[in-house]
Amino acid sequence: MDSQDHDMAAGLVAELASHGLVLLDDVTSADHLLRLAHSIATIVPHRDSDASGLTAIADIGEQMRSGFAGFSACALNPHTDRSGIVNPPALLMMACGQPASTGGECVVIDGKAVYDDLAESQPKAAKAFGAPQSVLFGGASGCLSSVFSSTGDRITVRLRLDELAQFSPETTRWLPVLRAATDRHATMFRLNTGQGYILDNHRWLHGRRAFTGQRLMYRVNGNPLPYLGITPGFRPARTLAPGSST
Repeated sequence: MDSQDHDMAAGLVAELASHGLVLLDDVTSADHLLRLAHSIATIVPHRDSDASGLTAIADIGEQMRSGFAGFSACALNPHTDRSGIVNPPALLMMACGQPASTGGECVVIDGKAVYDDLAESQPKAAKAFGAPQSVLFGGASGCLSSVFSSTGDRITVRLRLDELAQFSPETTRWLPVLRAATDRHATMFRLNTGQGYILDNHRWLHGRRAFTGQRLMYRVNGNPLPYLGITPGFRPARTLAPGSST
């Protein structure tokens, strides 16, 4: 989708509302990404963003600390943004300022596909990952929640698979099943300068492969403007009955 084509704005919103993911072309600068973000969302500042809400993500060449893997050249496990806070922002907007010399491909995973897969093939796992207060995200001062949370007829996803996620014993036993499901539904693509994406952070996981070179990405978090009709999360294909094990 050409982000400069105003006639396609309605299509962008419709795709986000339906599928939770839109790929972008011709994002000419960091300011352009910010303007696009303001047109569809209320921007939510990030720990690492500047005053405008924009974060420049690059390898800063320092020893990697917990929670700062994004600023290295290492692979980044697929995750949802800001899992350690009570109300993570619903939208993630990314654009490429400079691609890597090698590697650095984006990895995205549809949480709906993962949930529907588990609900069909491993319903006990799906129920375990939906148990309230079954995962502590973000360390001791983080958020006690679950991988899958239900609100009405919709489900939202919250996930990271690093040292800043502590799973309950019942949930831990199902982690190999979850990892296998996320691997099955992973999609990988490369972004060149000016390309990017917008995704529903309550539905899609995002990550990247390791890279070499001076890769530069711009990131903005936000919540969709209410009148646009973008409802975060998804409706599952199958509803698990309370106490059901099949």
